[in-house]
Amino acid sequence: MSKITLGINNCFAVKRWPEPEEWCRIIAEELKLRYVQFSWDLLDPGVSQPARRKMSEKIKKTAGSYGLEIHTTFPGIASYSFNQLLHPDVGIRHDALRWCEEAVFMTSEMGARGTGGPLGAFSMRDFNTPSRKESLIKQLIESLQHLAQLAALEDQEFFLWEPTPLAREICHTMEEARNFHTEVNKGSAVPINFCLDVGHQCAVDTSGKDRDPYAWLEEFAPLSPAIHIQQTDGILDSHWPFTKEFNKKGIIEPERILKSIQKSGTDEVYLFLEIIHPFEADEKKVLEDIKESVEYWKSTTSIDY
Repeated sequence: MSKITLGINNCFAVKRWPEPEEWCRIIAEELKLRYVQFSWDLLDPGVSQPARRKMSEKIKKTAGSYGLEIHTTFPGIASYSFNQLLHPDVGIRHDALRWCEEAVFMTSEMGARGTGGPLGAFSMRDFNTPSRKESLIKQLIESLQHLAQLAALEDQEFFLWEPTPLAREICHTMEEARNFHTEVNKGSAVPINFCLDVGHQCAVDTSGKDRDPYAWLEEFAPLSPAIHIQQTDGILDSHWPFTKEFNKKGIIEPERILKSIQKSGTDEVYLFLEIIHPFEADEKKVLEDIKESVEYWKSTTSIDY
């Protein structure tokens, strides 16, 4: 029997409740959750080391005072907007690697188990040039193994890669994910695993099981210690809340998610709500939607939290 625990990615707090005291209070007292995946949008790994260290310590202390555990750290919308480790320019790639190194160190400062994310996107030109694409993939694997080695030195448990719904970002099909996982883990210091997202099976060039979030869970949940959950229509990566309005048109059903994970045979996994509202959305509505989403998962499943 798999141990499945509900938590939340604190991306909902970005620009609204950046103070650790605020988002920790909301998660602990209003949502009554314990486990948090920390969004880099609330503390960029690339800020000066003194500023980052001060904030990391404050986050760790505040989370502890509210009985919260920071499970992992993860990129947000800001960093996802860049090509990062697959940028066409070598200088930018080197800078992106340095930035990811700082993310590993920041993760240790917060006492989390690991970090990672969707850390590279090909340009259209590179993606459509086979020799160039092959070369960049080799460099990407080397970079990820370097980061895994740093994670091992920091006593972290794993490094994560997030499959996305874009062919230019690698692992948008199940076969691609299998092959990538095999290659990137050859000689890796800690496992380089996945952070699946149940809303990412919507790539325009896929069909069949590649577009089935439940099929992905059945196969890859044992390789995904953290999984993002969102409501979605299966057409776009929507990051909708689990409210009555969106559950009517969404394809994600909590019981089916849990059954698929149990069927995978994994021992333990954490599900993190990753709900993203527009910046112009009213803050009261944001909190109402998140509260309803949490209660929906608690009331329709026997999930731990």
